[in-house]
Amino acid sequence: MTPGLMIAAPASGTGKTTVMLGLLRAFRDAGVAVQPFKSGPDYIDPAFHRAACGRTSFNLDSWAMPGAMLDGLTARSHDAELVLAEGSMGLFDGVATDDASGNGASADIARRMGWPVVLVIDVSGQAQSAAATALGFARYDAALPFAGVILNRVASPRHERLARHGMAAQGTRVFGALTRRGDLQLPERHLGLVQAAEHADLETRIRDYAAFLAEHVDLAALRSAAAAIARTPAAAALPIAPPAQRIALAQDAAFSFTYPHLLESWRAAGAEILPFSPLADEAPDPTADLVWLPGGYPELHAGRLAAADTFRTGLRRHAEDRPVHGECGGYMALGEALIDAEGVSHHMAGLLGLVTSYAKRRMHLGYRRATLHAPIGGIATGTALTGHEFHYSTILEQPDAPLAEVFDAQGDPVAEVGSHRGGVTGSFFHLIAAQ
Repeated sequence: MTPGLMIAAPASGTGKTTVMLGLLRAFRDAGVAVQPFKSGPDYIDPAFHRAACGRTSFNLDSWAMPGAMLDGLTARSHDAELVLAEGSMGLFDGVATDDASGNGASADIARRMGWPVVLVIDVSGQAQSAAATALGFARYDAALPFAGVILNRVASPRHERLARHGMAAQGTRVFGALTRRGDLQLPERHLGLVQAAEHADLETRIRDYAAFLAEHVDLAALRSAAAAIARTPAAAALPIAPPAQRIALAQDAAFSFTYPHLLESWRAAGAEILPFSPLADEAPDPTADLVWLPGGYPELHAGRLAAADTFRTGLRRHAEDRPVHGECGGYMALGEALIDAEGVSHHMAGLLGLVTSYAKRRMHLGYRRATLHAPIGGIATGTALTGHEFHYSTILEQPDAPLAEVFDAQGDPVAEVGSHRGGVTGSFFHLIAAQ
């Protein structure tokens, strides 16, 4: 196995994504072939990873993915010299179970793969006390390899000396210290970072991150700390068979949340992906067997979608005799109306009776298990799926038949079950794999 590291943090908001991007580019610039991964369900970070190092970043999720699938995805690093995996939330944050295996936490992935953890610690407002945080994370799980820390948001040389002194006293290795830089931050919105494709200056930002990391972090020491558990190389287990042979896939700023492992596996199984842009008022390919509208930010572009007559006409024509599916944002676009944050109602495709509102915001977040009551293209009725839900919209009307029986990670039923009308299906559930 290619040696790797898990770039993690005690909590969200510590700056680990900026550190990750800087490391990916800095290693690439040094001539190291580096393979990125992202722990947990996240659409946005992998696109940044690809921009930083030029290789597709795959999600790894020990709750939603079977072990064979995890092993197959990590085997994609066979031609790389180093793996860097970015954690999600806090290192140990996952599903509340008695068994730490299969709980979806970044620590679970690191333990399974044998990747030592590098903890990015925001030392704002503390100095030697940061060592207590590092020590607690290093000792929390004796089976988890722990390499050391990168100190972030250091205020001054004196602040760095104090923080390093505390780490040294506890035997914690410090790979680098990053001074506080307000210009080295990525803007955010309600579902996380603003998407990579929306940054006109992304390449400049990544170059700046890389130069900053190369100056302040010991890259050679980091690479030497990388490790992995020896495993037999495996082909990636198919997450789920392609839902059709020719799939018209919406891809633009409004519909961009598609997992790389799904698309790659569908292509490998012989499916053809036919991209189109609803925001550019493009109709789906008329020869497609299925139209798939992924999640994204339709609420930010509702007016343009409502005016996209060519897109809607083509979508409705397709739905007359072939299946259409929408996930989250795509589901909302298939409904009757989407009410934006200002309370303005925008007419959508009208293929489902769904009406959703962002004027009444409520966060829906968590893992999901679903058993289909109706097929999604070629995904048969009765199929059990794993995935997740993350959105802020509220359902005002949902008159159509339920698409699935849906439960959260604790096994409790979830009210957002999706809906179907004829061959048109949709749900707030983002597909990751079949059970």
